[in-house]
Amino acid sequence: MFSDTYYTLKQSSEGLYKDKGSKFLAYAYPVKNEEEIKEILDNLRKKHYDARHHCYAWALGPTRDAFRFNDDGEPSGTAGKPIYGQILSNGITNILIVVVRYFGGTKLGVRGLINAYKAATANAIENNVIIEMLIREVYELQFEYHLMNEVMKVLKDNELNQISHNFELSCKLTFEVRRNKADEIKGIFQSIYGVKITYIYTL
Repeated sequence: MFSDTYYTLKQSSEGLYKDKGSKFLAYAYPVKNEEEIKEILDNLRKKHYDARHHCYAWALGPTRDAFRFNDDGEPSGTAGKPIYGQILSNGITNILIVVVRYFGGTKLGVRGLINAYKAATANAIENNVIIEMLIREVYELQFEYHLMNEVMKVLKDNELNQISHNFELSCKLTFEVRRNKADEIKGIFQSIYGVKITYIYTL
């Protein structure tokens, strides 16, 4: 059995690091998609319109299959990568971390910058709680009314969470199941003649 859990942050949090007059304000957010990430970045740019740099890193998906980091004008590799490095070393995903820098007039050098972005990010994560999440798959069922009791019994017996339903002409219903049980549940529904099951998406 492969793992069907991942780790993320419980809520948004902030961190701070100061060096030679420069202030590094870190913001950490649990996120679900790139639209959410874009909205948060836009809001932070408006809030800190007078800051020199808005550097960030994010990761999405249980295995961090989508990720990005950005130095936003800092020397290459000194900001986005150290932020992303903290995401990796904490084993978290579905996460966005932005570090806003207010320049203090003294250059910190490559080592100093790497250390500052890493420390601010680490502080934001320390001020949060890492939680374990289940990977769940969502399926749609289509069936006729006479199969209703049989379908509902499978849902109840397996403690499956129903998300939505439409029982007008024929019956449509969506439910979620933890990934490690998905194949077993799919097999049960496929064995009921007249029930069509379709994979929709993964949570």
